[in-house]
Amino acid sequence: MTSSTTSPTAAALPPRAGRRCHSVLNALHSTHYFSPDAAREMATFGVTHPAAVNFALRAAALGAVGPGTVAATFYNYKYELVAAHVPEVWKTAVPAEVRGARLRAVDTTLRRLLGDELVGSPEMAEAAGLALRATEACSRGARPLYSAHADLPVPDEPHLAYWHAATLLREHRGDGHLAVLLSAELDGLEAMVTHAATGKGTRPKWVFATRGWNQEEWDAAVQRLRGRGLLDGEGELTEAGAALRRDVEAETDRLDRAPYEHLGAAGVERLTELGTLITGTALQAGAFPADLLGKR
Repeated sequence: MTSSTTSPTAAALPPRAGRRCHSVLNALHSTHYFSPDAAREMATFGVTHPAAVNFALRAAALGAVGPGTVAATFYNYKYELVAAHVPEVWKTAVPAEVRGARLRAVDTTLRRLLGDELVGSPEMAEAAGLALRATEACSRGARPLYSAHADLPVPDEPHLAYWHAATLLREHRGDGHLAVLLSAELDGLEAMVTHAATGKGTRPKWVFATRGWNQEEWDAAVQRLRGRGLLDGEGELTEAGAALRRDVEAETDRLDRAPYEHLGAAGVERLTELGTLITGTALQAGAFPADLLGKR
């Protein structure tokens, strides 16, 4: 899963086709972060704080790393929040055991949200095959979270293989996205403030509850962005701010184009169709909190 070779069908990909495909795959990947099944699995290790659960689940592929590595690769979490739980969490939750617990939680979560019929359907198997094919063109360089997850074995069951592939594609795009944010001189909190200002990002209350930041720090980030001419007096994106966000997403698309070019236009279209069906079913089953997104 480390080849960077792309197919000759690259030019046939419609604009933002890869981004649309990623969106539905990423949503399915993310369901377990909001699942009581993950919390129950981690509780068996004595890990109950939501932040510790999250850090352990996602960072376990990296091994028993310290807070610096987690803060760097997760990017938008306050370092002090990370350090309050890492590396302490590894004293009771060994990374290899956490990886097993995570996969069990994903299995339980997907079966509950999707139902056994969809989990065992030909469509799920087809989606898994397409998504895994796309990962063949992912690249490891400067992508630590992707590369760590790419070292893990592909699960045998199609719904878990699909989730695994979605995870690889999510972390591949995410690692590239962080490089783009760094180039745009947006730190982790500023990235969330500008994303929230687009109307598509996480609500500030969720940022405070899960990322370790507070209102004072959010307001300070707003002031820094106003000083750069990216936000106006009402906290809305200026023309320059909106252009920067568009450029960030476009550059992220460029750095993430290889998997979707490799899959080809027809494959991307079909994977998006299947992913929309699968994720739509999960959404209808209440996979995410109703107030997760939105500006205010």
